[in-house]
Amino acid sequence: MLNYRELKRRYDLDGPQQTVEHLTTALEEQQLRPEDFSLRDLAEALVPDGREWVRTLDPRADSVSLREAGDGVDVTAFQNVAGQVVRSKVLAAYQQEAFVLSKLVDTIPTRLDGEKIPGATRVADSIDQVEPGMPFPSLGFGEDYIETPSTSKRGFIVPVTREAVFFDRTNLVLSRAAEVGEILGLNKEKRLLDLLVGVTNNYKHNGVAYDTYQASTPWVNELTGNALDDWTNVDAAEQLLADMLDPATGEPVLLGATHVLVMPAYRHAAHRVFNASEIAYTGSGSGTTTSAANPLGNYTVKESRLAYRRVIAAGEAAADAKKWWFLGDLRRAFAYMENWPITVTQAPVGSEAEFTNDIMLRFKASERGAAAVLNPRYVVKCTG
Repeated sequence: MLNYRELKRRYDLDGPQQTVEHLTTALEEQQLRPEDFSLRDLAEALVPDGREWVRTLDPRADSVSLREAGDGVDVTAFQNVAGQVVRSKVLAAYQQEAFVLSKLVDTIPTRLDGEKIPGATRVADSIDQVEPGMPFPSLGFGEDYIETPSTSKRGFIVPVTREAVFFDRTNLVLSRAAEVGEILGLNKEKRLLDLLVGVTNNYKHNGVAYDTYQASTPWVNELTGNALDDWTNVDAAEQLLADMLDPATGEPVLLGATHVLVMPAYRHAAHRVFNASEIAYTGSGSGTTTSAANPLGNYTVKESRLAYRRVIAAGEAAADAKKWWFLGDLRRAFAYMENWPITVTQAPVGSEAEFTNDIMLRFKASERGAAAVLNPRYVVKCTG
């Protein structure tokens, strides 16, 4: 049970910054939950003469003394703590476990609205022996580059009305905050998934746009008729990666496949394939079966219901969509180019909305970024 009197005492002794930092840590470490707080109790504890101030929120409190009690009251402490509670709820919903791909790819901070990322190119096609006294060859940034898409901003406002404080509708406010975080997180996840499944294609290399998945040239990273049934299907996908060449050097792409993402219908199949203690192989026409330790234990295997829905939304039949799966190093194949992470800011007290709409506090949650394909040669798409 939250001790509001102790919270007020700590706020007076430690100041707003240290108190808010302490609450942030407690909420992040789940020592406290947003549901442990009450807007009305916070107001009564942190606003000077809080009980009298809360009474002024009642339209029936028309006496001169009560109206004067509500004039010029410092509600900074209440605003700071309430803002931290709302922010915690938004972030928790934004980062929920259902957003699988958002956690598998890197987030790259950028100050540009789409950027050109150069690649390293050699001055010579080969590295010759350096003779004594001779200069070393240089490695620099040449004309090899990719272009990432333009970023976009998304956000919502969470209002806290007079009624929410007076009637202590804390759960309603937190529910709205969770909806904001979930919508923003869902939108980010769907944009990343649309790249993964090939609905959106924004890979642009040396000024030329390409689809992420190719069946012939300039690379091959799409394998049809390869539903995830056993280790041989994994081997077939790995062979595509083994044949992948770097377009700038002509050398093999150096990667070790680390991620596998499957549809929900193949969750147990993936568990069987990647977590089996051993595998068995019987050659064509052979009467001998060879057993060996399972070599597939180094993969991170995830399932995504959202990916399944994005494949169906793209027009694939449900029976076929459930057989799709992806293998590769997703951190090197895709990224989220982020101008700023999800940020919760507060509107100043006493705005026009307070008078016209009885909105006492407003919290704006926003983020800006774009899902980008960095190198499609690091991922293979398999279909049934």
